[in-house]
Amino acid sequence: QVQLVESGGGLVQPGGSLRLSCAASGSFLDTNRMGWYRQVPGKTREWVTTITSGGRTTYATSVEGRFTISRDNAKHTVYLQMNSLNSEDTAVYYCNADVRERTGWWQEYWGQGTQVTVSS
Repeated sequence: QVQLVESGGGLVQPGGSLRLSCAASGSFLDTNRMGWYRQVPGKTREWVTTITSGGRTTYATSVEGRFTISRDNAKHTVYLQMNSLNSEDTAVYYCNADVRERTGWWQEYWGQGTQVTVSS
């Protein structure tokens, strides 16, 4: 019943910005860690950033200083503000979250992904 739905991807020129959103919906009790990954053809999925339920953030070196993760617990939503984008940021971006289901069990969920393309 739990779904993570990403939005906000698209085409942007180098140096531009995008803001991704990922909203959790369905029947669940709580979310804990939330984060973003990305993947390009021929490469493994890469961790980008993570935010805890308390707002503590960590970033991959490749995006440190350019990307900012945030969350709105009331809306069950995590965001990724991406600035100074370059061609190496082109990928499908996936959000994920540790979700406590109605059973009380914790389960990791993944979104379907949203395409980000950085090109002139």
